[in-house]
Amino acid sequence: MDAVTETAPAHASNAPPAGPFAPAMPEESRLNMPEQKLSRFDPATERRKFVNKFSSPWLSRFITFGGGLALTGWGAYEMYRVIDVGGITFLKWVLLVLFLANFSWIALSFAASVVGFLHLLFVRPKPPAQPEKLSTRTAVVMPIYNETPSRVFGALQAIYEDVEATGLGACFDWFFLSDTTDPDVWIAEERALLALRGKLGPQARVYYRHRAKNTARKAGNVGDFVARWGGAYEQMVVLDADSLMTGHAIVSLAAAMEADPDAGIIQTLPLIINRNTLFARVQQFAARIYGPVIADGLSCWMGRDGNYWGHNAIIRTAAFAAHCGLPHLKGKPPFGGHIMSHDFVEAALIRRAGYSVYMLPSLGGSFEESPPSLIDVAARDRRWCQGNLQHISVLPAKGLVWPTRQHFATGIMGYVASPLWLAQLLVGILLVLQASYIRPEYFSKDFTLFPTWPRFDAERSLELFIVTMAVLLAPKLFGLIVALFDSPTRRASGGVFGLIFSTLFEVLMSALLAPIMMMVHAGHVMHIIFGFDTGWEPQRRDDGSVPFKAIMRRHRDHVLLGFISLVAALLISPSLAAWMSPTIAGLILAIFLSWASGQKSIGLALRRVGLLVTPEEKNPPPIASRANALSEALAADGHDHADGLRALHDDPKFCALHQAFLPPAPHRARGDITPERAMAVAKLSDARTIDDAVNWLHRKERMALIQDRALIALLTRLPASGAAVAE
Repeated sequence: MDAVTETAPAHASNAPPAGPFAPAMPEESRLNMPEQKLSRFDPATERRKFVNKFSSPWLSRFITFGGGLALTGWGAYEMYRVIDVGGITFLKWVLLVLFLANFSWIALSFAASVVGFLHLLFVRPKPPAQPEKLSTRTAVVMPIYNETPSRVFGALQAIYEDVEATGLGACFDWFFLSDTTDPDVWIAEERALLALRGKLGPQARVYYRHRAKNTARKAGNVGDFVARWGGAYEQMVVLDADSLMTGHAIVSLAAAMEADPDAGIIQTLPLIINRNTLFARVQQFAARIYGPVIADGLSCWMGRDGNYWGHNAIIRTAAFAAHCGLPHLKGKPPFGGHIMSHDFVEAALIRRAGYSVYMLPSLGGSFEESPPSLIDVAARDRRWCQGNLQHISVLPAKGLVWPTRQHFATGIMGYVASPLWLAQLLVGILLVLQASYIRPEYFSKDFTLFPTWPRFDAERSLELFIVTMAVLLAPKLFGLIVALFDSPTRRASGGVFGLIFSTLFEVLMSALLAPIMMMVHAGHVMHIIFGFDTGWEPQRRDDGSVPFKAIMRRHRDHVLLGFISLVAALLISPSLAAWMSPTIAGLILAIFLSWASGQKSIGLALRRVGLLVTPEEKNPPPIASRANALSEALAADGHDHADGLRALHDDPKFCALHQAFLPPAPHRARGDITPERAMAVAKLSDARTIDDAVNWLHRKERMALIQDRALIALLTRLPASGAAVAE
């Protein structure tokens, strides 16, 4: 008996093989997934833990929060002394409050990075060994939404093959969960599925489900799977459309979940790979060199009260169904409606129920990609900003442990910090302007001969500025030191000098990009405060530049603000201009930097000279190389951008399979006809050939057509192009 058969659980046969002509999905195995209440929680319902050997990480928390609080207190005292020269005015008090809000944020991050730095430097946690057997079944699910099919199907095939190579592949089933709204992409997904099943053979259990309506977006997509099929699986590994995970990582997660009955979610640390543009390679280098220190510090202090980032993690399915049904927030979007940043809330709810949520930062083999340009990351962050600001309503929910509330506060502050930083800069400029040009009116209530001038302690101010910069940059220095002490990382990143020069370049780029992102995030926050919903557009995955006109439109206000700030600062004080020079330079260069950020040629040129090189870039993980090769092979079939209607019309066998994949037609009352279906019927009735249908039917009408067997029949009866049609 081979290893696969030996390790397969007894109920493995419940999920039938999925050959090319097998049903799209296995038989349903339902779980009840009730909507949770944020305003009510009975502590008596919290489950009793099976294992009580896990103690609170009190030392890490003491260093992180005690150190952050002490550093914030010192900063508050020093800033008070800076402004306490000649009396404190109202604007000075505002400046102090804004400084505290921003400084406390970076002080806490600094203290957490100290914990991660010391832990990595002296403990050096080892990755878990690969298990020899598994006793449970795991679903590996990949939600997709208008993605390039060749990329996601090639990636999943590479992951599938790597898991099979461990000898434990019989314990896993594979699911594409499509929320695609583009009809041509939907058809391309099904064609890619059939190609994938044909390559893997009839023993492969690879399935595909397309939702007619993408209710609640990704959270609703995964929730639909759990409610309908989750009962067949003890746990599920959730991937993103750009995820890659090695077989070792996936089977190790499954083994860790089996060994820990208290675990609800176990999160990995995904590394960024496959990036070539300037901006993406800056992010890739930063995540690889600084990310482990930050993630390890986070893992140390949060212990088993951790967070979930929505992908590259394993989840206990029954616990997720019982406790993670997301409620709708009161009110309309952007603050109300369905929860967009669902992952934080799911972690909070499953932890509230008594399950543990934690990270395995030492487990390698978990990868993702990043947006290729500054504009792309700004578009993604707009959606993330809305989701994190929604957490203001979730923050006071009943029954949450305090680390969970800290995770919410961290996510909120990640975006609110930008308008606070902008406000701090503006108040600082106003104070200098008052001191230089405006007649003082700062007499106290007691009679004095002289007014209270808005003055500062320049020497103490310089010292505080230096300390603030040191605290801000320390996590990068810690990451650099850890990388220098790790021989494989050091050698694969260009050696000592390569790492140092790459770090300096990354710090320079980050300093120039920071004021642009400050303005972008501040704009997002204001946009949401004024009630505008961000929507949910698919993310660009490929390298490539944004049209220059779009870049100019996006950043022209930033450039104008930069020039205004420069002129104003020079008129007020040359020293003020010098102090603001990094911010001013970033804004003035915003168009150029945004253009350069998306240039693949610049990123590749830096790689040739040895800058921003990562170990995974120099020695690509085999699974990444395999995924890229498979994606290229699938793309060569030409289905990614083919017309879906022609595919259904020209290939009767595929058309029959597509209709077999469709769910049973819902009951429709007489007269209940959507405008899209009515228009599709009218246009199909008037069409003489398939060319007419292809040219006339719009996107929503096409979606109505390919979901309706009756309309598909009308389409397939149309003559081919150029065929004679009787009058």
